[in-house]
Amino acid sequence: MTRSAMWLVSLGLWCTGAMAQSKKPLDHSVYDSWQNIGVKMVSPDGRWAVYTVTPQEGDATLYIRNLQTNRQFAIERGAAPVITEDSRYVAFSIKPRFQETRQARIKKAKPDDMPKDSLALFDLETGKTILQAAKVKSFKTPEKGSGLLAYLVEPAKDTTSKKTPAKPAPAADFADADDDGPGKSGGASTGDLIIVQTGKSLLFDTIKNVSSYTVSKPGNALTAVVNPGKKDSLAQPGVLLWNPAKRERKFISKGHGQFAQFAFDEKGEQLAWTVSRDSAKAPVTVYALAFYGPGMDTARLAISRTSSGMRDKWSVSENGNIAFSRNGQRIFFGTAPIPKPKDTTIVDFEVAKVDVWHYLDDYLQPMQLKNLDRELKRNYTAVYFPAENRMVQLGDDSMEDFRYGDEGNAEYGLGTSDSHSRVAMQWTGKTNKNAWMVHIPSGRRMSIKQDLNGQIAISPSGKYIIWFDNMNSQYSTYDFLTGSTRIITAAIPEKLTDEENDVPDFPSPYGTSGWMENDKYVYINDRYDIWQVDPSGKEAPVMVTQGIGRAKKTVLRNVKLNMDERFFIPKQTLLLESQADSTKHGGYWTVRLLDKAAPKPAVSGPYAFTAPIKAKNASMVLYQRSTYQESPDVFAGEELSTAKRISQLNPQQQQYNWGTAELFKWKTFNGQETEGIVYKPEDFDPSKKYPVLIYFYEKLTDGLYGYQPPAPTPSRLNITFFVSRGYVVLAPDIRYENGHPGKSAYDYIVSGAEALAKNPWIDRSNMAIQGQSWGGYQVCYLVTATPLFKAAWAGAPVANMTSAYGGIRWESGMNRQFQYEHTQSRIGATLWDKPELYIENSPLFHLPKVTTPLVIMHNDADGAVPWYQGIEMFTGLRRLGKPVWMLNYNGDAHNLMQRQNRKDIQVRQQQFFDHYLKGAPAPKWLSKGVPATDKGRDWGFDVE
Repeated sequence: MTRSAMWLVSLGLWCTGAMAQSKKPLDHSVYDSWQNIGVKMVSPDGRWAVYTVTPQEGDATLYIRNLQTNRQFAIERGAAPVITEDSRYVAFSIKPRFQETRQARIKKAKPDDMPKDSLALFDLETGKTILQAAKVKSFKTPEKGSGLLAYLVEPAKDTTSKKTPAKPAPAADFADADDDGPGKSGGASTGDLIIVQTGKSLLFDTIKNVSSYTVSKPGNALTAVVNPGKKDSLAQPGVLLWNPAKRERKFISKGHGQFAQFAFDEKGEQLAWTVSRDSAKAPVTVYALAFYGPGMDTARLAISRTSSGMRDKWSVSENGNIAFSRNGQRIFFGTAPIPKPKDTTIVDFEVAKVDVWHYLDDYLQPMQLKNLDRELKRNYTAVYFPAENRMVQLGDDSMEDFRYGDEGNAEYGLGTSDSHSRVAMQWTGKTNKNAWMVHIPSGRRMSIKQDLNGQIAISPSGKYIIWFDNMNSQYSTYDFLTGSTRIITAAIPEKLTDEENDVPDFPSPYGTSGWMENDKYVYINDRYDIWQVDPSGKEAPVMVTQGIGRAKKTVLRNVKLNMDERFFIPKQTLLLESQADSTKHGGYWTVRLLDKAAPKPAVSGPYAFTAPIKAKNASMVLYQRSTYQESPDVFAGEELSTAKRISQLNPQQQQYNWGTAELFKWKTFNGQETEGIVYKPEDFDPSKKYPVLIYFYEKLTDGLYGYQPPAPTPSRLNITFFVSRGYVVLAPDIRYENGHPGKSAYDYIVSGAEALAKNPWIDRSNMAIQGQSWGGYQVCYLVTATPLFKAAWAGAPVANMTSAYGGIRWESGMNRQFQYEHTQSRIGATLWDKPELYIENSPLFHLPKVTTPLVIMHNDADGAVPWYQGIEMFTGLRRLGKPVWMLNYNGDAHNLMQRQNRKDIQVRQQQFFDHYLKGAPAPKWLSKGVPATDKGRDWGFDVE
């Protein structure tokens, strides 16, 4: 410890009043150790909580906690936990040590030689680890059953050995889990499948040479693809079915082949998959659908390319998801045209490589190329009836999407297509849909809605199709039984769409919360409350939340606690997440359906509440709670109001000067009331003057109670870091006027800066701005509109709307026109209709006015804003002799993805703002730059 650090520690012991001043400022060395909650879960019986604590970089820890006794177990490097349905065991992976993996990457180890995961099984009753296994590729447990664990391990080096490997021994020491060292698998695609019966004692069975496996939902069956190597001439290849109860195996399909998409029915009695017996040298691989059911000795080939109902030159697709209907009487699968064989006579280096752009293409070529893999795998829904040995084709290239109701049991389904409106997506940003009702037993279609500008779905029980139409801002239903269509929300007096919409497009709906069983009611949100609506239109809408939300200006939204829940049941109590408009306080309320009682608050306060989960068979609930000062720890309790904290994240935070967050209100230049968040250092002294950083995007105040760990960010402002080091930060909300986004940003941001500067503790002469993406654009506009700011930092900005308008978002392949005409850029007109608005809002055309030093980050792999926008801004300012720098993180994205780049930019941001706002010496990259000859040798951080 340095002398200065020792002095600070000792000073902190003098008195409580000096404690905040004794704390250290955050620095760039703290990032890796800062923790967050990874996964969390609660056992079905509500007795156990399991969660992972993950540092930003390093080894995670898995915690297993008894919620009744508070006894807790900590497992280093535990990950991906699964609690068995009987609440008896936790199965989880044990990751290799971070440093071990890092060293292997440094040495450029081959995939087979990289450190491997291990597996552990923890007995919740005894508090002991009863099984460990090394070099585990994957593991599975039954989704709705217990008593079974299956995992795939790398085989022994001698894959021709007939000797059955010894069963994994019970283990108690996690440190030995992966100490066997790296070894060759003998075959990258196969391993040994270990099947464990988890009864009173562990029973082990092994199936060798397994390439894939599937466990039925109840856990009463398991299937494995056995694929022995060429040297193992005595082993039988094929599809093997394992009966856990009898510990018996049998081949239900023999021989080599290509197998995929295995699916059991709900009871685990039927099985279907895709199969091809074509040679690997065949020019085209053609698949079929295999089926196995009760009483069958072996599987049968149910559907092939020649089956009745299969279209000419079509076959079963290996990329289509296979799913049984809930009653097991139907199998839904995918079909597709048989692909054309590749011309092997073409010599690759003698052929031109060219993309042909055609004005009648559905999608622009960049979008086609971006989605090429998806299009090559595109398939269309078909259904097979095993009892009738009959298939029906449901979807095709004129109706690409098909959805069924009642988990596949319903008589009818919903088919949609947007093929007629894809060209217009270039300037609208979305497509309209044609919709059909589809009779599943016959495949007959009937049009129910054409050219829908909105959203459409089928009800859970399959009785209705429901859609929201942007053109009239109403929900409508189609009744399969009566064939009638009706608007069902006209009697609701409140708006069902965004009341604060400020883009030149239709306001978005607030959405739905769910359905009552048997499709009796659908629950629809307005801005604050929830309405119960009769989809048949016979009953008047009823406000479930009885207007409490709007009266208190508090948004109430249903939280889905059970991911398997298809619908609500009468008298069910819903958990509603809440946030108050004025205070931003979060919380939870409860309301009982089909009850006239008003919703009741369960817990609320100056916190952000997130990610609640409930025990399947008990009242225990887990959730996370945070503030700007408090990490998002896990709370657990049978009552939300009495829940107790069970995790303790980031105790090291107490060593550092942190900060506070509070709402700040003012009037804009155009007289609008607005607000933002002001962040102050923990050791704030109103007698001092503080430099100011202003960070913005659109609206940020809903994040008032959000915890912001000190982390290297993707280019946004690291608020916590700068506040800790003596800056005040303002994050203002912004509302936009169509056609004038730049002026709107000026009105809100500059007025906020002026209002904040009226406080005597603000150093008005040292204020700066920072923003990323849309925020970066606003930074660039502001430096052309005001000399108020002493420094500015813009990440991935648009500088020239006239050139950006016709550009491509390379990450999706979409053209950017829609952004200006309908969404974030908010021009609301084409470039040729309103060229003056594009020029008015483009910083590039106003560069001579700039007096503020500006750093631009724009990366050459940006998939959202073409990086030539940053280049235009940089070269224009450079020509004018203005102080400007540009950072291009080679190969990185719109928002920095590579952690080493995130760490680099944080250092540069600190150096830049410290230099201009605190008078710190300029580092070399600011004063002289870093020539290409020094790239990779000198980062320019040093001060000369």
